Amino acid sequence: MSDNWVVQNLQNALDTWNEKLGEIWQLITQTPETFKGGTIWNVIKNIHGAVQAIGLALLVLFFVIGVMKTCGSFAEVKKPEHALKLFIRFAIAKGVVTYGLELMLAVFKIVQGLMSTIMDTAGFNITTKTILPVQIINAVESCGFFESIPLWAVTLIGGLFITVLSFIMIMTVYGRFFKLYLYTAIAPVPLSTFAGEPTQSVGKSFIKSYCAVCLEGAIIVLACIIFSLFASTPPVVDTTVTAVTQVWKYIGELIFNMLVLVGTIKMSDRVVREMMGL
Repeated sequence: MSDNWVVQNLQNALDTWNEKLGEIWQLITQTPETFKGGTIWNVIKNIHGAVQAIGLALLVLFFVIGVMKTCGSFAEVKKPEHALKLFIRFAIAKGVVTYGLELMLAVFKIVQGLMSTIMDTAGFNITTKTILPVQIINAVESCGFFESIPLWAVTLIGGLFITVLSFIMIMTVYGRFFKLYLYTAIAPVPLSTFAGEPTQSVGKSFIKSYCAVCLEGAIIVLACIIFSLFASTPPVVDTTVTAVTQVWKYIGELIFNMLVLVGTIKMSDRVVREMMGL
């Protein structure tokens, strides 16, 4: 690395960005069972098991409420076809609550397969690192002390902005895992609503929302791939202008691309929900 302070400041900011982008690439391919060594997952499974007992109790309650609201009289329940319909609904609802964890993991694995297909098709296994062009380094190093003063201000602001964007981006990806854990822990309660016809809309909305959280990963992967393509073709540096102008244009275009990536990751939840009609 160059001994120049301005170059070091810019490179440190880019190193932070590359580190967080690489961390996202690793996180997005992990499963809830392996995230953070599986410690969080073990706790979530215990909570899910405890809530499952409540879900089974609510299952009976929602089933009774559904029977009372959908049947005009007790005589209708005695009809074989109606009784069979109620029995099948109750059995399916109980199966969904009992094996809800396995079903949710199956959905997650399907989405992980989709993400693997996207990465394999695009030919990306790791993200492309963003590096400081040699022209920028040479231009900065050729500046004298007084010429470097405006460069300090530009790189301080740009470096700070890049660092903040890095942490916003990684926090969004961590937030997806938090949502996955929250959905898994509380799943038996909304899934129990399938027992009653009037309440089944709650269960359907829950499943759609969980699928949306899983699909966020695919949007994030696509955003990272597109940014990596931008990073592999860095902005053209105009060596005919002053060093300050070169650095300013480079940082401006770089930050714009970073803002697009962070904005896409931040809006991944909204994008998927709109696609699923939520």
